[in-house]
Amino acid sequence: MRPFGLLLRQRLRRDAVSLTVWILGLAALAAAGYPGVRGSYGDEQERLALLATVMTNPVVLLFRGLPSGASESQLVSFLLLPWLLLVVALMCSFLAVRHTRGDEEDGRLELVSATPAGRTAPLASTAVHGIGVAVLSGAVVALLFIGNGAPLAGATLTGACCTLVGTVFLGVGLVAGELMPSSRAANALAVWILVGTFALAGTGNALGTPNADLTRMTSSALTWFSPFGWAENTRPFDADDPLPLAAAALTTFLLLGGCALLHARRDLGSSFVPPRVGRAEARPGFATHLALVVRQSRAAAVGWIVAGMLVGILSTSLAGLAGRIGQGNAAVTALLEALSGTSEDLSRGLVVIFFVMLGVIAACAATQTALRARQDETRGTAELILGTALTRTRWLADHISVAATAAALTIVAGIVGAAVGALTGGVGGGLLRDAAVAGAGQIVPACLFAAVTAALVVALPRAAVVLAWALLAVAAVVALFGPLFGLSASLVDASPFAAAPVPSGNGVDPRGVAVLVVVAASAALIALAGMRRRELRS
Repeated sequence: MRPFGLLLRQRLRRDAVSLTVWILGLAALAAAGYPGVRGSYGDEQERLALLATVMTNPVVLLFRGLPSGASESQLVSFLLLPWLLLVVALMCSFLAVRHTRGDEEDGRLELVSATPAGRTAPLASTAVHGIGVAVLSGAVVALLFIGNGAPLAGATLTGACCTLVGTVFLGVGLVAGELMPSSRAANALAVWILVGTFALAGTGNALGTPNADLTRMTSSALTWFSPFGWAENTRPFDADDPLPLAAAALTTFLLLGGCALLHARRDLGSSFVPPRVGRAEARPGFATHLALVVRQSRAAAVGWIVAGMLVGILSTSLAGLAGRIGQGNAAVTALLEALSGTSEDLSRGLVVIFFVMLGVIAACAATQTALRARQDETRGTAELILGTALTRTRWLADHISVAATAAALTIVAGIVGAAVGALTGGVGGGLLRDAAVAGAGQIVPACLFAAVTAALVVALPRAAVVLAWALLAVAAVVALFGPLFGLSASLVDASPFAAAPVPSGNGVDPRGVAVLVVVAASAALIALAGMRRRELRS
């Protein structure tokens, strides 16, 4: 078999587990769209009432798609399309960086380049691998939509949007891998471009012009500078216009061509953006291992903290909207009650839902930070550090401490954001108190993931990355969408995020906080005890 075919096969085998998790998550999101809309907005009057309400709120339009009618399929597209695109874009950009700059950083690409594969075959096989994954993702979305009764043309166009937005961000990831000196910096650059273009499309929608009956929005010119905007302006199930996707295809071609040119003009191990040169000796405040972990983790933690603050702002600024929508739509009322677990106050229920999302974001911060221990182990830096007087237990404890702190700071930022949203939205102090209680309740679940991730690093080091993120994804889906999928209350409460304490009319419902504390403490103790006797593993 030629080197190209061998490399392509190696990539498929290496990504089998992670891509399965990504695509199953994408499929679950796509499959939930039609049942969710049928259960919540069953007739046209309910859908018209919803569109008329959200058209008057730019914040909702910022995080949703482009309204293009009130039919069932059009509403599914409005609610789901940006998030389907986001999942595919993240998957493709991470794939690109992993097989290029990530392999180069680990020394794997140098070994492959010394074989008959040369310098070009690895890059070409990564591009073909990523394009194949994007095509498969689009096909999965289209087939699930058709299976739910969607019109063929609109479903096919939705799948094509997912595919082409995925290939655009595959190209972004490949170019970022050529420009940046490390896989972490390349992933950060690709994600910031992704988040920026997502926000650009949302802002363009929010600044658009609604039609007279408030069922269709003409987006502003800003959306035409974003791949998300190109996809949304195809208007699946309405105009079914594939022409905007030509911009995505052209951008993919230019990015892949630009990546090939950059790759041909640099040596292995070099980058167009030079790495930062550190001081020969650390400052007194950075002379401990704990300070080193803080310094290495702070950039990613800041991103999660900013995301937590945005969620907090939305929680209270949209609380009044929940009441208005619920007054005219019994199905929406039932949906909010099911998701929040309370029927006493829709505004409080919406705050609880947003703070479950905040808990998931904080757990992501904790998981990513705790996994740095595994990264240091595989790259050999842990061995150098443990060659000093630092003990293995202290080494792991520092990672757990910083991970738990990052999670707690993300929650605190969410509560501060809720205060900002309450002040700007004229919300009463009672709702802010509910936000503080809901936020405090999510600290324990988020810290639990720091401890569980550390235990996985100790017990199952080679599978720790996949297992940690998979556990977090399952817990998040069960907590956020379990009621929509008809899961029993006991199964939903098995998720740490759903078992966290929440505000109620009688004070605070403590739920399973005692169990969560015991599990988190046990996981941390198991990790620290196991680390004392464990050898480092590459």
